[in-house]
Amino acid sequence: MIDLRLLRDDPDVLRASQRARGESESAVDDLIGADESRRTAVQHFEGLRAEQKQLGKQVPRATGAEKEALLARTKELSGEVKTAEAAVTEAEAALRAAQLRLSNVVEDGAPAGGEDDYVVLREVGTKPDIAEPRDHLELGELLGAIDVERGAKVSGSRFYYLTGVGALLQLGLLQMAIAQAVEYGLTPSIVPALVKPEAMEGTGFLGAHASEVYRLEADDLYLVGTSEVPLAAYHSNEILDLGEPVRYAGWSSCFRREAGSYGRDVRGIIRVHQFDKVEMFSYCRPEQAHDEHLRLLAWEEEMLAKVEVPYRVIDTAAGDLGSSAARKYDCEAWVPSQGRYREVTSTSNCTTFQARRLNIRYRDEAGKPQIAATLNGTLATTRWIVPILENHQRPDGSVTVPKALQPYLGGRDVLEPVKRS
Repeated sequence: MIDLRLLRDDPDVLRASQRARGESESAVDDLIGADESRRTAVQHFEGLRAEQKQLGKQVPRATGAEKEALLARTKELSGEVKTAEAAVTEAEAALRAAQLRLSNVVEDGAPAGGEDDYVVLREVGTKPDIAEPRDHLELGELLGAIDVERGAKVSGSRFYYLTGVGALLQLGLLQMAIAQAVEYGLTPSIVPALVKPEAMEGTGFLGAHASEVYRLEADDLYLVGTSEVPLAAYHSNEILDLGEPVRYAGWSSCFRREAGSYGRDVRGIIRVHQFDKVEMFSYCRPEQAHDEHLRLLAWEEEMLAKVEVPYRVIDTAAGDLGSSAARKYDCEAWVPSQGRYREVTSTSNCTTFQARRLNIRYRDEAGKPQIAATLNGTLATTRWIVPILENHQRPDGSVTVPKALQPYLGGRDVLEPVKRS
């Protein structure tokens, strides 16, 4: 949610941000109008209330015709106050709706443009020289690790089973992510997978991304697509002690409808309806958010180094940011079978956008409540299995286990095929 002080002081900043995102500038003008309408309604209501209080003091002292006139005006005024109060409620609702329609202000330095206008910040690691790479699904089937046929039989397309070493690989990967998070002082958390509408709205997932979300109508609850949602809402309507950032690492199953991805990545487990993930989440003071963002990115890169896959870091263009993000960095791992990089992590600086919606605050040096900043970043997810299998494959279909992962897979250094290649 946008800070109304910024709207009043410098609306051109918001217009520039909307242009960078490729979104309508008229949303800014709509918000300006809603803000002015609310202030006018409040002033009118407060003027009537002041008159009402003044009459309340005059009536006991008045007599005769004067008292009758005052009583008549008091009765008349009572109706006007109720009407004005209702107008304030309506104006406040319109203002909130207008605020919710406006995306976060893009951070200075973020690339302008759309999905293809990202900037590559760095490439890390050496791409393996594999003459005819098998893809992750073929490897997973050879290893007895991935079963998409039975996933489709039981649940439909874009579902799958992880079995045998596939299940161990995911569990080991996520446990390694939690271990790293704990090492750096993050609080490990297993979070609810179902949340109320206000949690989903507060994090910005009921806007442009509403079609991606599963909703249980009978219960008016939503299945989360990331533990960012329950972690953000965890401290809603609270005042935090933010002498230092407060950080969590949430492990959850995640659910996405993939409504706009028909025909894309239908093979394997790159784009699926259900997966598991460890997500970092941080609350901090707004002036700390830029450095905190880079810290989360560094922790993501440390995890990628542990699984020994080549990757690149991109600075996502403004038009490809989610509505809550002011800046986003993606880490994309090399996928040999596709000959390209694919996203495996992202980290977003949401500044005060989510916390303003969720009423999450801290006290400044003067003891005055201020809006906190929130950030998130993926530390590991099911999709990582794709580059791990493909980059570490061997000609016979076996897969070398990265050294850091071996303790989490019972000491295995190689995953051997269970089916003939």
